[in-house]
Amino acid sequence: MTNDSPLIKRLQEGKESAYSELLDAFQQKVFSTCISFVPNKEDAEDIAQEVFLEVYKSIHKFKGNSKLSTWIYKICTNKCLEFIRKKSAKKRFAFMQSITGNEVPLDKTSFFTEFNHPGIVLEHKEATERIYKAINTLPESQRVIFTLAKLDGKSYQEIVEITGKSLSSVESIMFRAKKNLLKKLDYK
Repeated sequence: MTNDSPLIKRLQEGKESAYSELLDAFQQKVFSTCISFVPNKEDAEDIAQEVFLEVYKSIHKFKGNSKLSTWIYKICTNKCLEFIRKKSAKKRFAFMQSITGNEVPLDKTSFFTEFNHPGIVLEHKEATERIYKAINTLPESQRVIFTLAKLDGKSYQEIVEITGKSLSSVESIMFRAKKNLLKKLDYK
């Protein structure tokens, strides 16, 4: 979609056909981005649904200062980070409860269940899980830029538009992310 204006206008008017067109154009792309951040199929699907609900609720606020796709990817990235933060908070809460003796049953399902992601081609589930865990320990800005670039296949220019950071900042953060990952994964 090179010219989004007619679609945006129809979305803002609440036309159902416009939402169908939006879903057709972006559903798979949004899911792919979600699974890059949250490698669990069910969680990624839930987040993708939240993204489209947010687009539906806030399309009237869209000013057209960026492409529609950039705005959607910003929402998607924020929803993924929100999910990761909530999951981390739940883990900390469960850990604190176990220390104080008020142990709660922990969720036994693995966070890392989707290993057929197009951005990752690895032989072993353990290696994939180790890499995802290392990525998730990066500082947030490094995790976002690394995930968008390496797992979701976004160009640096797209990352600039999605994050609002300068190109030199994106390049610098990416360099630090790679360096940190190599350390975390014990590659010298």
